[in-house]
Amino acid sequence: MRDYREYAGNLHVHSVYSDGHAPHQTIVEAAAAAGLNFVIVTDHNVRPEGLENYYGRVLLLIGEEVHNARRQPQSSHLLVYNSSQELSPYTFGSSHTLIQTALARGGFCYLAHPIEKASPLGPELAAIPWADWPVEGISGLELWNYMSEFKSLAWAKPAALIYGLQPAWGITGPFRATLRLWDELLNQGRKLGVLGNSDAHATVYHWGPVTRQLFPYAYLFRCVNTHVLTQGALTGEVAHDKEILYDALRIGRTWVGYDLPHSTRGFRFVARSGAAQATVGEELRRLGAITFEITLPAPGDIHLLRNGKRVLRRYGAYVQHLLVDPGVYRVEVYRRFWGRKVGWIFSSPIYIL
Repeated sequence: MRDYREYAGNLHVHSVYSDGHAPHQTIVEAAAAAGLNFVIVTDHNVRPEGLENYYGRVLLLIGEEVHNARRQPQSSHLLVYNSSQELSPYTFGSSHTLIQTALARGGFCYLAHPIEKASPLGPELAAIPWADWPVEGISGLELWNYMSEFKSLAWAKPAALIYGLQPAWGITGPFRATLRLWDELLNQGRKLGVLGNSDAHATVYHWGPVTRQLFPYAYLFRCVNTHVLTQGALTGEVAHDKEILYDALRIGRTWVGYDLPHSTRGFRFVARSGAAQATVGEELRRLGAITFEITLPAPGDIHLLRNGKRVLRRYGAYVQHLLVDPGVYRVEVYRRFWGRKVGWIFSSPIYIL
């Protein structure tokens, strides 16, 4: 494979500039404690300047979660990265115009939590799905949003308390509806990568006499993250490293990893045909049969899917499999954690032409 390097980060995080509960310095310190390489803070409709830098070994970048704040009920939140301009002035038009404006300013976009399930416990736990279909011009979607999944578990106060104190008992993976949505879009000929994020706020919750900050940044950054394969190594130079990270994210050279049960660092998904090869987010023009190789950092229940349909299931840490059909291929891997089968790895596709 080319000189690709793997880096792990979290790309949906909120600070005190919107509805988060910590400054950027605290967020970066939490990312460092969790072993992340980078973190992208995406406050609501604001993009503060002058903060992008290395803080120790962690690269802090600034994105934006943009949406029409006057829209009720809320829907269609968009994660925008690398835009040369704050986009909040453009949130009162259509989502199509907003996406095109972001692209014109050098940015790229992922749909935030495109499918959500509401909790009845309060307006702050309302569902905020993507509603503006059809959508064009995006790089992908947020496949697994940790706090969205918790919201769906908080169906009553006792459940919210239990899963708030022991979230690993309930967190199991992306919504099946989100996976189906992604496959439907891929089967329309779209090229869409995926992100896995925390949507971290470090909110303080109050239940009667109990007051507690649930889901601290440092905890969430050990859970659902996005792993990226960059073309070349990060050097410590902000402009260079930002460019190669965003180049990889723009095309979806990514996978979603639930790093709490076991780190997903070292996962690889490669397709070869003749002398040609490709990895996640890339195209491969087949020259006869295609050899797929899936490598895991630990054994797991491996599913290889073509056009949304499973073509292989095998348990182990390495699979080599021969196929001949073109299509959109992606990998899902599951593990046992706290006595339950949970999602572990969800790769962006390889597109076999």
